[in-house]
Amino acid sequence: MYKAKVNITLRKSILDPKGKAAHHALQNLGLNDVKDVRIGKFIELNINAKSKDEAHQLAETACTKLLANEVMEDYHIQIEE
Repeated sequence: MYKAKVNITLRKSILDPKGKAAHHALQNLGLNDVKDVRIGKFIELNINAKSKDEAHQLAETACTKLLANEVMEDYHIQIEE
């Protein structure tokens, strides 16, 4: 059994309204040293696969078919045993 940890973030060229709102709220709280906020998604998948490479491929397929919008988002997959 493998665990895939997937971080999905908006591409830098895409406006992040949630991040902008969070940044503004942090500034209102006096946290002016925070210069930028980007909000994304974190997903964990438990994958029954024969190898780490197979688990990565399954997670990659999950991302491209459902979890990430490849036009607007980037993703990074980390596989753990």
